[in-house]
Amino acid sequence: MPAKYVRVAKAGDIAPGTVKVVSIRDQEIAVCNVGGKFYAIDNVCTHDGGALDQGDLDEEAIECPRHGARFDVRTGAVLAMPAVAPVATYPVRVQGTEIEVAVES
Repeated sequence: MPAKYVRVAKAGDIAPGTVKVVSIRDQEIAVCNVGGKFYAIDNVCTHDGGALDQGDLDEEAIECPRHGARFDVRTGAVLAMPAVAPVATYPVRVQGTEIEVAVES
């Protein structure tokens, strides 16, 4: 199925170095601002289901607050255990001042 972009926030709503959780079709997605570039990942740690937005975003890495698993927000790759499975990522684009995230339609 082709992806459909959904407006989730205004670019000014998410300051650099911060995360905002948005809900798309009852799914929580963490939108991360890394130096003015936006990335979207599932807001769930693949290790134990912790909310990633509650952890620290340090440049491109986000850390789960429960057990310290770290993920690359650009690719979803695991950077530190105890997680071994990557987190899902979603395409992001900025149209004017609007941030849009692509989801399966």
